[in-house]
Amino acid sequence: MKRFFVSIDPPKSIRTALVELDSGIRGVRWTAGQQMHLTLGFFPDVAEDVDPALREKLAAIEFRAFFLPIEGIGTFPAKGPVKIVWVGVGHGHPHLFQLHKRVQEAALAVGLEADLRPWHPHITLARCRDVADSALRKFLKSNAVLDIGMFRVDAFHLYSSELTPSGPIHTRQLSVCCSGGL
Repeated sequence: MKRFFVSIDPPKSIRTALVELDSGIRGVRWTAGQQMHLTLGFFPDVAEDVDPALREKLAAIEFRAFFLPIEGIGTFPAKGPVKIVWVGVGHGHPHLFQLHKRVQEAALAVGLEADLRPWHPHITLARCRDVADSALRKFLKSNAVLDIGMFRVDAFHLYSSELTPSGPIHTRQLSVCCSGGL
């Protein structure tokens, strides 16, 4: 079985700006810039024989380029101890939600299980463990109106994800470019 995810990768300038938000709060492990992405679909158990069919379905997805704002900051879960700090995409974008839907449909078409939870598009900034609420609250408040800018989405990617003791290793397997647009 393989672990895959489909994502949009922000450009280096956006990732650099996000990494620079790291405030060094104890217990907050910042995501490495090269691993920052917006997940369109996560598929943890893809059988060897399903892999080629998934690639084929994803490669057939047509979409137009669009601009995506990187703004807003929040945490998961909504209640209880914070586990994830994320940056959002404003109020989202209809093209983004359509692309997410097409990725999910491609997965369903090859027999992969759909994620039935509501989708909240975001880029994970950091993972938290035993973080002082006051320090995190101060960070979130100081970044409450965060606006990193916009970037043009003209491709999405399929990655394999291998879990290792030093963290996940993501390897790009496929890139799908837009069929036109802005």
